[in-house]
Amino acid sequence: MPYVARVPRLSPIVLLVLLLSLPGAGPVQAADRPGVTVSESQAGAGGSVTVRGSGWRPRALLTLLVCGQAEPSRGVTGGTNSCANADGRAVTTDADGRFRRRLPVVEPPVPCPCVVHVETVAGARAEADTALQVAGHAVEPLPADRAGGRLSLLADTRLRGSGGLLTWFGSPPARTLEVTVGNVGTSPVRDPVFQVGTSHGVFAPQWQDQRWRGTIRPGGKARIELPVELAAGAHGDYTVSLKYGGKVLAEHPWGVGRPWGVTLFWGLALLVVPAALFRAGLAVVDHVRPRRPGHAARPARRRVQLRLPATARRSAPPWFTPDADQKET
Repeated sequence: MPYVARVPRLSPIVLLVLLLSLPGAGPVQAADRPGVTVSESQAGAGGSVTVRGSGWRPRALLTLLVCGQAEPSRGVTGGTNSCANADGRAVTTDADGRFRRRLPVVEPPVPCPCVVHVETVAGARAEADTALQVAGHAVEPLPADRAGGRLSLLADTRLRGSGGLLTWFGSPPARTLEVTVGNVGTSPVRDPVFQVGTSHGVFAPQWQDQRWRGTIRPGGKARIELPVELAAGAHGDYTVSLKYGGKVLAEHPWGVGRPWGVTLFWGLALLVVPAALFRAGLAVVDHVRPRRPGHAARPARRRVQLRLPATARRSAPPWFTPDADQKET
């Protein structure tokens, strides 16, 4: 009689728990994307709204800004220069990537449509926008030439240039950012305005608007060259970012060497200046110290020795001899 193994009967609940505990079992959940909402879709300047967010990195530092000339689908077209930066707020997400923060409503420096723009300060970059109507603020349509034109990065970025003698002595480091972009939209992009930002460490990028003169046809590409410059004496690890239409197209690291010429200059100054001051002090002390009475007025004596010619010394008899002295006595 063959041996038949008996399997214990499991209840449906226990069987479901075992199936869900297996690796890869259960429904696949989509990864959370950063999102943001506001308590009111319209508010007047001087009021405030409650901003809520979810899907962000845990313990991430975020900035909240009211920006003009922006839409959630297109982002902040004018960069952070279109935002009320002085009245922004900062918030840190909790362990679940959520936050809640009260944000004052102010009029941005450019007309609406307006959004509440939320962006990470450090680490992997993430951003999200939600519409906000600022009551009483001017409203203008977004530029029509960007509606169908969208730029995308086609090749890796490159920083061209190198430092020189002036940079070694603290002159502002400068490079040229080179990127290849293509128009993946349905309309040409004319004279696009890019935002070039530089960040150091955990600080947020400082954006500057730079216009590139030219037209990129639909399906075409162009090589973009934009100047990048840091502050005088800057050194360390920097990141150069390129943004267009509110979206970051590229990021490139930039390691800036220390201006050792400045260190050498100050090192020499610390040696030369004290030595010069010491010599000047000795000269002043020697000039003002009191003299002994009669010491300064008495000229230095000079010993004068008269020497006769050699012939005179041989022919002249001595004026004193021992015999002459005895005769006189």
